[in-house]
Amino acid sequence: MRWVTFDCYGTLVDWRHGIRTSAELVSPGQGARLLEAYNRHEPAVEAESPGMRYRDVLAEALRRACAEEQVRLHPDDAGVLAATLPYWPVFPEVGAELSALREAGWRLALLTNCDRDLVAGTRRRLPVPFDAVVTAEDAGAYKPADAHFELFRSTYEPAAWVHVAQSYFHDMVPAHRLGLPRVWINRLGERPADAQVVQGVLPDLRGLLTAVEAALSPGAPA
Repeated sequence: MRWVTFDCYGTLVDWRHGIRTSAELVSPGQGARLLEAYNRHEPAVEAESPGMRYRDVLAEALRRACAEEQVRLHPDDAGVLAATLPYWPVFPEVGAELSALREAGWRLALLTNCDRDLVAGTRRRLPVPFDAVVTAEDAGAYKPADAHFELFRSTYEPAAWVHVAQSYFHDMVPAHRLGLPRVWINRLGERPADAQVVQGVLPDLRGLLTAVEAALSPGAPA
C-alpha cells in the first residue's frame, strides 16, 4: 500500500492562527508576542516530559511563554489552547490537495504530537478522511523523536511512504534521519540549517500530488 503521512498542526491546520487568537482570549493585545514565546518553549517541555499528555504540554508552554513575556495568566486560563484546538482553522487548499492524493490511490495518515481526544476534534473539521492516526499518546514520545515513524512503519508496513510536514525541526529532520522520502511545506519561508535535510519543497499544499510522486522517483535526493 502507498501511504502519505502528515503532520497535522502547521501543515493542515493553521497552528499559528490558533495559538495567536487563543492567547488573545486570555490576554487581549498580546497574541503575537505570546505566539512567538510559546513556540520557543513547547519543544523544551516535550523533551523534558515525553510522556506528558499534550493538553498539559500546551498549558505548561503557555505558562512559560506568559512568564517570559511578563503577561498575567490566571491559573484556570492555562487550558485555553486545549479548549480551542479542535476549532483551529484548516488551510483552504487542504481539501482539494488531499482529495487528489486519495483519487490517485494514496492512503493518508496523521503522525501528530497530540492526544487522541484532541486530534479527534480536529478530524471532524478535516475535509478528507484519514486512514490512520499515530499520536504522541500512542508513541509515548514527541517528534522529533523517531517513535511516531517507527510505530507507523511496524503497524502498517507501507510499500511506499512519503512524509509531508511544515515543521523542519519536528518532521523533516527525523524523516531525513530515517531515510524517508519527504516533502517540506515551507509555509514560513524558512532557510534550512542543513540543505541535505530538504527534499521536495512547496510553499503550501498546492501541487502536492506531483511533489509526492517526485519524492519517490529514482533520481530524487536521499
